Amino acid sequence: MIVVSNATPIISLASIGKIDILKHFFDKVYIPQAVYDEIKSKKAFGYQEIDDDFFQVEHIKDEFAQNILLNDLDLGEAQTIVLAKEISADIVLIDETIGYNLAKSQKLNVKRTLSFLIASKKKGYIHEVRPLLDEMIEKGRWISRKVYRDVLNFCDE
Repeated sequence: MIVVSNATPIISLASIGKIDILKHFFDKVYIPQAVYDEIKSKKAFGYQEIDDDFFQVEHIKDEFAQNILLNDLDLGEAQTIVLAKEISADIVLIDETIGYNLAKSQKLNVKRTLSFLIASKKKGYIHEVRPLLDEMIEKGRWISRKVYRDVLNFCDE
């Protein structure tokens, strides 16, 4: 399975020490150069984890498509969508709503970080979602009250 990720899912999972959640689902995650550069731009969550062999950095070819997407997205999101199309990704990980919606409009199978927390609980990789959501929020990840409640309701917590 070919998976391409934007920075936010990696940063969010790294912030709670749960990059291994992705490793339960995938053998490798591809990231565009801009995502690698964004995460390495400061020593924060994901800075060390991104150098794991699990993440493979790729350069995009279609700069024209990237430049069109830059009208609405940041460089990492634009390159994530372009790379996903170039390597025929099965799944694209993007959390930001505009990027998520644009990827969907490009007929890409887009998932968000919280969907992997839910799936991890269902498969028994984690026992509770609430403490992880709370920790993500503590560490700077914004999650709306509605999404927070919906995720916990979905997980019977």
